[in-house]
Amino acid sequence: MPLRIPQIRSQFPILKRKVNGKSLTYVDNAATTQKPKAVLDKLEQYYIKINANVHRGIHTLSEEASAAYEGARETLARYIGATPQELIYTRNATDSINIVARLLESRLGKRDEILVTQMEHHSNLVPWQQLAKRTGATLKILPITDEGRWDMSELPRLLTSSTKIVAVNHCSNVLGTINPVSTIARAAHQVGALVVVDGAQAAAHIPINMRVLDCDFYAMSAHKMYGPTGIGALFGKKEILEILEPVSFGGDMIKSVSSFDAEWNDLPWKFEPGTPAIAEAIGWGAAVEWLKKNDIDQIERYERDLTKQLLNAFTELPDITVYGPATTSNRVGVVSFTMEGVHPHDIATILDREGVAIRSGNHCAMPLMVRLGVPATARVSLAVYNTKSEIATILKALKKAWTIFHPKVMVSVPESRRNLWQKNSTNH
Repeated sequence: MPLRIPQIRSQFPILKRKVNGKSLTYVDNAATTQKPKAVLDKLEQYYIKINANVHRGIHTLSEEASAAYEGARETLARYIGATPQELIYTRNATDSINIVARLLESRLGKRDEILVTQMEHHSNLVPWQQLAKRTGATLKILPITDEGRWDMSELPRLLTSSTKIVAVNHCSNVLGTINPVSTIARAAHQVGALVVVDGAQAAAHIPINMRVLDCDFYAMSAHKMYGPTGIGALFGKKEILEILEPVSFGGDMIKSVSSFDAEWNDLPWKFEPGTPAIAEAIGWGAAVEWLKKNDIDQIERYERDLTKQLLNAFTELPDITVYGPATTSNRVGVVSFTMEGVHPHDIATILDREGVAIRSGNHCAMPLMVRLGVPATARVSLAVYNTKSEIATILKALKKAWTIFHPKVMVSVPESRRNLWQKNSTNH
């Protein structure tokens, strides 16, 4: 059965909101997604009917909380093709990546190398910069092409027998590029390197399977998957997690303690100290069930069609530069752009007056901005509840932004000639 978008939209109470007297058009989904009523209800249900700490409690509420909490882990594990033992709850994807960096620190030395790419979010760059500084390892960077894809021709030069960690994103939060994770994982494993993937922008938009990707670690955030804020997860291959020592201590990660020593708990609790984000985990489980119900394959197809319409809409605008792949092949609905003579913050401000929520700035990807040759971009990022009519609203608002800053030009240039002003190249 095809997706019924009006029915999907009706499940998101916030989409009924007015902003500056206009119907809300929310297209800042790469920053965070909105939450369906199924998630909101599950959060409320936990606090009203259960609200107890998990694990080891004998009373009914604790047992119900534990079952719901671990049930959510099982739901998420199945969704990504993993086992519950391989899924560690964290605060968010950033926290997950930092945990991996600390877990692997003792395994790096001055002769070792870490490979990242030119399109990484700061969350998947700065932890490795700092790890390289602490250990004396060398940080290397895989460049990108003008189209906004990894320059794989450079991989043989950069990936060597000294490479111990390869850290990459699955989807770029600026360019929308879906990256060939399994290809780089295969090459990395041939030289004995571990592969860490930032999956924050992928998990709600494309099917993911850990066995297919064959990465060693994969980081996610619930709030970008229609779930609550404040919780994320780290996938790690079981055979790797079993031999790694935890880096945070206390509470549930301990099996037994003497005055001078302690024995760690089994996986995955070995890496989960203290009282966790119980309600958030349960809410995330509801979000994943919601995604499964709507079929991630259908969601991917719908968002791809919507992205194509958005890219086509930009051809109707004067002096627009769109960054990233020019087609929807291996691309999610994250579209960054600049408008000549208009600062991205001004674009975002004017669109907000029209009820359109976008993001502007460097998107926590400053080295990528340098590569693109701009200090900042405006960014539209789509989700399954966005519509074709909202694309038209965005286009109308952007035309208004242009007229505010270039009123004489817009008056003097016929509509038939405005398409001639389009800038399709990302060559910077």
